[in-house]
Amino acid sequence: MSLDSLGIEDFRCIQKAELALHGRCNLISGENASGKTSLLEAIFVLGRGRSFRTAKAELLIRSGSSAFQLTGRVSKEGLSRPLGLRLGKEGIEARYAGRPIGGLAELATLLPAQAIDPEVHRLIEGGPQERRRFLDWGVFHVEPGFVEHWRRYQRALRQRNAALRAGAAPAVIRAWDPELIEAGLLVAAARARYVASLAPHVSATAQRLLKGRLEISLLQGWSAERSLGESVEASWVRDRERGLTHSGPHRADLGIRFDDVPARDRVSRGQQKLAAAALLLGQLRCDAELGSSVAALLVDDPAAELDASNLERLLGEVISLPAQLFLTALDPANPVLASLPDGHRFHVEHGSVTRLI
Repeated sequence: MSLDSLGIEDFRCIQKAELALHGRCNLISGENASGKTSLLEAIFVLGRGRSFRTAKAELLIRSGSSAFQLTGRVSKEGLSRPLGLRLGKEGIEARYAGRPIGGLAELATLLPAQAIDPEVHRLIEGGPQERRRFLDWGVFHVEPGFVEHWRRYQRALRQRNAALRAGAAPAVIRAWDPELIEAGLLVAAARARYVASLAPHVSATAQRLLKGRLEISLLQGWSAERSLGESVEASWVRDRERGLTHSGPHRADLGIRFDDVPARDRVSRGQQKLAAAALLLGQLRCDAELGSSVAALLVDDPAAELDASNLERLLGEVISLPAQLFLTALDPANPVLASLPDGHRFHVEHGSVTRLI
């Protein structure tokens, strides 16, 4: 699977661009604030329906415009089909091969995109939500029933929390418990299976990148000494007092330890970046082994906060993946970048994109 072409209109600082892409490697150079990260972001949004830089979709629309539009052609199994996404006042509209796309879950299967950006360290030092998103992205691609289990659980959780906040009668609140528990156990079981498959890949990648032992574990979101049903019952009084559900997979986290110490407490910012990269690259290897398509890997300014040896190791891991690569660089003449596979080179200046080779 690969993205053969990319069209951009009124996205961030890019008014209009048309790019013919290389199926293996695409290097994008330019000064800071020139628009090269926006180009990567456009690919990510086309594949995910959201940005890796901001949760505010309206910020993606170029100043003075009312909407942005992204288009591309995606090759899969010898066939090339058009993919398009538009965001305006009416919301997001996406189409594939001439038909509307039902939702972001379907969009994510058409152009799976993963990003390693200068803020990737948030996966280590940020809150649990960052790690749950990472975890569920992987589970989604290898567990066909996961999306429906997750939706069931989220629906029951929303309804239960709404009843708690409204001060509803106990019977009304507890009516959601069976669905919450049943769907929650299915979500947690899928996550546990995935973490068991993911852990060896993360560990092996981290050993090569960090020369240390990186271990991950699933913190399921309730006490390991109790069942989910028992935990929901035990937190009943607190749930009523605070108007929200305290036990369940919505409070899950991914435990990350480096050489037996919590990674967020031990490693430097540069090491956090490499540890987070090990998680993402390990995920791509794991998903490929489990039968999921590996499409676009976006690497934004890999040299940031990394010395030459660490950068070389990171690029070695990136290059070894069977993915279409998109990388940005301030200095395309950096000798470490000479190890990149042959491909296309682009230069971005003031939002204008030029093909070099």
